[in-house]
Amino acid sequence: MPVWCCRCSLAGHFRSYSDTETEGEIFNSLVQYFGDNLGRKVKAMPLVEETTLLEDSSVTLPVVVIGNGPSGICLSYMLSGYRPYLSSEAIHPNTILHSKLEEARHLSIVDQDLEYLSEGLEGRSSNPVAVLFDTLLHPDADFGYDYPSVLHWKLEQHHYIPHLVLGKGPPGGAWHNMEGSMLTISFGNWMELPGLKFKDWVSSKRRNLKGDRVMPEEIARYYKHYVKVMGLQKNFRENTYITSVSRLYRDQDDDDRPDRNISTRHLQIEKSQFIKRNWEIRGYQRVADGSHVPFCLFAENVALATGTLDSPAHLEIEGEDFPFVFHSMPEFGAAINKGKLSGKVDPVLIVGSGLSAADAVLCAYNNNIPVIHVFRRRVTDPSLIFKQLPKKLYPEYHKVYHMMCTQLYSVDSNLLSDYTSFPEHHVLSFKSDMKCILQSISGLKNIFKLSAAVVLIGSHPNLSFLKEQGCYLGHNSSQPITCKGNPVEIDAYTYECIKEANLFALGPLVGDNFVRFLKGGALGITRCLATRQKKKHLFVERGGGDGIA
Repeated sequence: MPVWCCRCSLAGHFRSYSDTETEGEIFNSLVQYFGDNLGRKVKAMPLVEETTLLEDSSVTLPVVVIGNGPSGICLSYMLSGYRPYLSSEAIHPNTILHSKLEEARHLSIVDQDLEYLSEGLEGRSSNPVAVLFDTLLHPDADFGYDYPSVLHWKLEQHHYIPHLVLGKGPPGGAWHNMEGSMLTISFGNWMELPGLKFKDWVSSKRRNLKGDRVMPEEIARYYKHYVKVMGLQKNFRENTYITSVSRLYRDQDDDDRPDRNISTRHLQIEKSQFIKRNWEIRGYQRVADGSHVPFCLFAENVALATGTLDSPAHLEIEGEDFPFVFHSMPEFGAAINKGKLSGKVDPVLIVGSGLSAADAVLCAYNNNIPVIHVFRRRVTDPSLIFKQLPKKLYPEYHKVYHMMCTQLYSVDSNLLSDYTSFPEHHVLSFKSDMKCILQSISGLKNIFKLSAAVVLIGSHPNLSFLKEQGCYLGHNSSQPITCKGNPVEIDAYTYECIKEANLFALGPLVGDNFVRFLKGGALGITRCLATRQKKKHLFVERGGGDGIA
């Protein structure tokens, strides 16, 4: 079976693509990255044929990004050489931060000390660089202000780091699959990516403006357009599915033996010191006729930007696999749109206390479907997401929260007509006759007949392509990776995984579930890779006596 090796990674020859990118254009990117002399020697390396053994491949991509949602898009933007600078007229409302920025106004933020800039800042992310970048892009946003960004962006092509971004669908990731009936939780400008204001893009496309919040399908179109208008398409490959990401361990002696294809010692420097083949990425691409074409890429660094919406969490109880039990809003929305629940007298059971569960409650409520709402927490629990949302900005979610607090189930009142709240309850089991058994914290059990059930208690990323399903990367290596409970453990300023060198993670995988905060991951990773690139160039310049740049 043919295997795509570095020819695919360099020339972009994924078979379903008709873009005009040529092998020469990719080569120019590598020359730009490595320097002219080393670039000429890279060009001299024979490209690997599909039938060649993987160990014989000679060129490795500096970065492969897995996931093409907003995390992957923003990282590609910065790896492509876009750099943020303090605007000449900008004055940040945080005077201490502003004075720090003034100290190095001539430098891009990528070239500054992120730990120093982040010190003392507070925000709704546990990652300091995410808080820093957010306050530069949206100063004092959490206080209700709409101050402009203090940054302006420059494209500095000499900072380009060759990379590929691999995704299952079009750029935008899971935003293309979200239920369209709900407004996004964030303001439209909080969903935007650097360099393209969402309001500017949407002004000529919107029909019904409802405040500052927007529909998911608009966000998806914005992200897809962003990749095009920013000139990032050459870095993106769609319809790709990753099956394995594994670290390659080579014997040290391997670098000392004569190269079978090229005899220059400069390429030995390149292979052993300048760029290392740390990772092998295997997968397949689904092409137009539905067939799967396998590929294999090599990378020095891998960035995980998959998000966490791949695998909905399950209750792991009896009967959960019955067809009337749904685990996502799209499934539930499709059932409603097809009329499967219209005219039903029996209620829909909705399990969960987050925003997805609130969306399901609103969806059922607006379609005149009675709701039983079950969740484990107390309604006064301070960690409920509703406690973090201003009432004026999110009235529909506070409507749900109000019902959760006031329309409580009691033995005397029985079920209410439209909505009944069951705090501090859990589902024991589902039965084939479409009944469910609920149990309260005190042990009291109730049985209800349902028209459907929707379990929305979070989701897990699909990291099956990593060893141990990626669990070993988390703070608790015995548990699966989750956005809130067990995110990937990273260095706070580089976003490199603590337990795996040259592997990075950003976005929901590290706890940043809001788009406004995931951009900090792109900044941290770009700064780390740019710093290492500079060190490598210094090493080659000092160590090579024959003009390797």
